[in-house]
Amino acid sequence: MQIDYPESWAALAGLSPESFENEARMALAMKLFEVGRLTSGQAAQLAGVSRIAFLFSCPQWNVPAVNWDADELAAEFKPIHSLGGLFAIQGR
Repeated sequence: MQIDYPESWAALAGLSPESFENEARMALAMKLFEVGRLTSGQAAQLAGVSRIAFLFSCPQWNVPAVNWDADELAAEFKPIHSLGGLFAIQGR
């Protein structure tokens, strides 16, 4: 993908052209992830970073790394909840 922009934009942002382009790719990837157009893996690939690095960068962009509704959250923790007191902390 190529996006043409004036060279002065990088300088105005106080960045090298490479840093400006990396930041622009990350911004695009974050937004597309935030609105649900890309998975975290796809967004990471677009940004040119690992999925873990992408997810750890989400807070810097005010983007939730996980956006589950109540049903998804319940389904995710159902296996843990079904274990009952197996992992309960017991006093001495």
